[in-house]
Amino acid sequence: MSDEPEDEWSGPDPVGDGGPRVIVIGAGVAGMSTGCYAQMNGMRSRIFEKHVLPGGCCTAWSREGYIFDYCIEWLIGTAAGNEANQVWRELGALDGKTITNFEMFNRVVDENGRSVTFYNDPGRLERHLLELSPADARLIRSFCRDLRRFTDIELYPFLTAPALRTVRERVALLRTVLPAFRLFWRTASTPMHEFADRFQDPLLRRAFRNIFFQDPEGFPLLPYLFNMAGAHHNNAGFPQGGSLGLSRSIEERYTSLGGRINYRARVERILVEDGRAIGIELRNGRRYYADHVVSACDGHTTIHGFLEGRFTGPRIDKLYGELLRSPGTLFPAVVSAFVGVRGELGPGRPHSTTYLLAPEDAAQLPGALQSSVVVQLRSDYSDGFAPPGRSVIHCTYFSDFGYWRDLRAADRKEYREKKRQVADFVRGFLERRLPGVGERIELVDVASPATTRRYTGNHEGSILAWKAFSEADDIAAKLVGKDRMRLPGLRGFSMAGQWVGMGGLIRAASTGRFVVQYLCDELGRGFTASESRGTEPWHPGKLGRLPQLDKWSMRGDTRT
Repeated sequence: MSDEPEDEWSGPDPVGDGGPRVIVIGAGVAGMSTGCYAQMNGMRSRIFEKHVLPGGCCTAWSREGYIFDYCIEWLIGTAAGNEANQVWRELGALDGKTITNFEMFNRVVDENGRSVTFYNDPGRLERHLLELSPADARLIRSFCRDLRRFTDIELYPFLTAPALRTVRERVALLRTVLPAFRLFWRTASTPMHEFADRFQDPLLRRAFRNIFFQDPEGFPLLPYLFNMAGAHHNNAGFPQGGSLGLSRSIEERYTSLGGRINYRARVERILVEDGRAIGIELRNGRRYYADHVVSACDGHTTIHGFLEGRFTGPRIDKLYGELLRSPGTLFPAVVSAFVGVRGELGPGRPHSTTYLLAPEDAAQLPGALQSSVVVQLRSDYSDGFAPPGRSVIHCTYFSDFGYWRDLRAADRKEYREKKRQVADFVRGFLERRLPGVGERIELVDVASPATTRRYTGNHEGSILAWKAFSEADDIAAKLVGKDRMRLPGLRGFSMAGQWVGMGGLIRAASTGRFVVQYLCDELGRGFTASESRGTEPWHPGKLGRLPQLDKWSMRGDTRT
């Protein structure tokens, strides 16, 4: 925490001769990134967060010595030599941490136990797929050929806001894009489900859709190839400490730069005077003032809650009106079941497996959107997630937010019963798939999409907000590039985070960088950024004290 006096923020007229005051709403990755870059550029920033922890969805909680890591499955930018990694170094996100890299992206197993493993190495993947289905040789070689080409491409434009890129930066980007333009165009215009349907082998037809654990529906080939190629180069690994570890490291970087975070501080509205944002008002009535306000939290809450829908335009109305209500525009919400297990799980098991379910199994998953469940052995991802001699398994499935919202509102007892149904299914399913595990299960902790909404404020419990490669993606790109992350008719205000810059942690972090770049440009000052100097080895103790999900709530509700 900063020793900055309270009077610095208690009135519209600044006290002292410091730089511009910047208030940030939300201590997620985007909000803390905004604060870090503001501090690096001589501004005085302060973050207001309703939770007791940093990170937003990039978080974890604990129970009986287990740590349940909620967000990261892979992190773009874990290898040196690209712009994503530079952003993480500037934010101190990877300071002192080891990185776990896996040789495979995911395994998919059908109802009969037949499986396919999506290795990150194109050659190994090709050999494996050809053994499974020689009849699909042409499609297999086509996919692996494209994957090889993607392993030769370094495309991570996360350092400079689109509207501020210099001629040299634009030329450098073109030099990367143009030689592979046909590859990008073809893979971006080929939906994965159309490509997968060409396979003769029924397992491959279903498995390719689930490379990203479950089928995001509507994604083209490009993101699959891009992320698998990144993983092949160890640039999509898992950082020690996981989700909350990443958030704590950025929090430490921010406070070391002189920033301050107010926790348990729920913003009620943004104060506006003569068409300019001048501060915020908390739920307790306390007001804080600044020269610039940045909202790095849920977009709908910001526009139609904090600002009461007064500052919109065609793009905002389209995105937060029509598209927000359109089916398939938001990335699906998830049900998470964390399982604490006595003993080790044994070597040689895939770290991540998607199990395709028979109809009778799928029917047992409340609110399920697809007939599959993902099982990840999280103890293999990083040390410290389980007490000594124990292991953690994370089971997830895409689920309908409305189902859980309505159930929780109408009948809390039935809501809890459905969560118990999830836990019972997981216990039985794991015993069938991992014989002997069932009797060693100590606890199962279930979080529904309603839980996500309640703790993070994300609309419909969507962790990744807008679905990439949709109409929302095109509009969000214009909000960042053309509108400079501002709202029509409102000065002194910006938006950051996944609800304006799309999902993914590196994209969220980059929006914080972009906001400060645009602000520096408006103020007529040069933008600067420096790398963190943190070298102390990271250890689980840096996570600090974690709440138990069902023991703490902003509303005082003691149940999830």
